[in-house]
Amino acid sequence: MLNWIVQTLLLFSLSFLAVRADGEVNNTQAAAAKQIRAWQDQYNTYIFEALANRTSGCTYDKLQYRREWSSLSPKQRIAYTTAVECLQSKPNLISNIRVPGARTRFDDVVAAHIFQSPYIHFSGIFLHWHRYYTYLYDKLLRTECGYTGPQPYWDWTLTYADPLGSKIFSGTADSMGSNGIYIPNRNGTFTTAFGRLRTIPAATGGGCVTSGPFQNYTVNLGPASYEPRVGSGTGLDYNPRCLRRDVSLEFSHNLKPTDVVALIGSNDALEAFSGFFETRDGLHASGHFTIGGDPGNDGFVSAGDPIFYLHHGQVDRLWTIWQALGGGGSRFGEVFGTSTAFNRLNGPPSPNVTLDYELEYEVLSEPVTMRSVDSTIDGPFCYIYI
Repeated sequence: MLNWIVQTLLLFSLSFLAVRADGEVNNTQAAAAKQIRAWQDQYNTYIFEALANRTSGCTYDKLQYRREWSSLSPKQRIAYTTAVECLQSKPNLISNIRVPGARTRFDDVVAAHIFQSPYIHFSGIFLHWHRYYTYLYDKLLRTECGYTGPQPYWDWTLTYADPLGSKIFSGTADSMGSNGIYIPNRNGTFTTAFGRLRTIPAATGGGCVTSGPFQNYTVNLGPASYEPRVGSGTGLDYNPRCLRRDVSLEFSHNLKPTDVVALIGSNDALEAFSGFFETRDGLHASGHFTIGGDPGNDGFVSAGDPIFYLHHGQVDRLWTIWQALGGGGSRFGEVFGTSTAFNRLNGPPSPNVTLDYELEYEVLSEPVTMRSVDSTIDGPFCYIYI
């Protein structure tokens, strides 16, 4: 009888401690989310004050509002994915001599990322290049597919605990499509992108997207970072297949509010901020590996999954917030490093990046300078995250 009482008390104590620990974790994340919201408000105030006396260029009446995916109405979400599917149905402009596998305008966008990947990751142009890249994507959806709604972003701090239960992966008509069908007893994916060898563990899916938007989408390019590669192995050859996803709860738990607070609150210089973003299991990589699958796990071809652009919308959002928190605009016009991954690319180190360094986008755009894409309310831009 005594042993039973002791065991019962022990189980009760353990349960109490577990509930208490869980509560403390929730409180910590809630406090971090509150801090992010406060920074967001500071950022919004900065933008509105900057526009207050403008009469040309980016003004209030031209401002576009980028919104979090779950805040859009079902009708708005369907309009967005319909525009993406339109881009996936239009013929490519890039030469098939240069990109043998390209078949659609969406492939043109993906190919630009493949070509530029050795330069735009783990380098001084990571944030600037992707800012203009997501802008060009948004512009294509509007000019070629008639999209008129907000460009969405995916705030992973809202979904880190249960991404499969979110409006991103629900597989309904107003989602970004489902997870991949679950394939048991799989090995992980061994990747070689940027010379960083690692195995991405198998997760909750692994097979084709089977419901919602993009269940009929054909991925034409890749892989470039894992097997089975085809043709030249560059990811540019024709390789039609379904879109696969493998949503990872392991990587999703690297996307908590506290992780974002650490990014924004602990890095005063752009080099430190960008480097923190791109750590091995940091926010940038973990967003991609949360999506997983093929081409989601491919550092070169990951732009082939439409969620890529919502993920990088969040990356850009956090950079804009960080920029606005610098006193007196001190975080604008800042550059660092070189234009190659880890400052190496089949040869000696490349020159240091300057504000006049030109970013390249293949057939999507003429080159633009770092200076011209430094602020979301200057140059070609006029948008704010809300």
